[in-house]
Amino acid sequence: MQPKVAKTYKIAMMTREEKVAYWLDIADYDLETAEAMYKTKRWLYVAFMCHQVIEKTIKAYWSSKRDDIPPYVHNHMRLADGCGLYELMNEEQKTFLEIITNYNIEARYPEDKAELARALSPKVCRDLIDNTKQLQQWIKEKL
Repeated sequence: MQPKVAKTYKIAMMTREEKVAYWLDIADYDLETAEAMYKTKRWLYVAFMCHQVIEKTIKAYWSSKRDDIPPYVHNHMRLADGCGLYELMNEEQKTFLEIITNYNIEARYPEDKAELARALSPKVCRDLIDNTKQLQQWIKEKL
């Protein structure tokens, strides 16, 4: 079995509660990682980890509302819309969702990463972490 297939099978075999806990556990770990990256001034990875926190928290919400496995996409708006979460969000939350979606650096070329990194600063990253925490908490309250 290929790794992605094995992971998908493992998730599919979980109960609804186990799926939610799975996504929330790794989202919480990613938030701790964002804070660690902040302390070491690795701004690009602060932003990326915040992106991951929101993605995985939305996938937890998806898992609490739907029987299927969340798709392997990194577009937060698409994920939130697919599970009914987007329509519950206020405009400020939707705007943050659009911003944080742009920090998926997994598949970016080095020059894209460099340009993105130039836009980040300690203040921008602190705001990203704080806004991530707020949105994550709001989603958790909706579970």
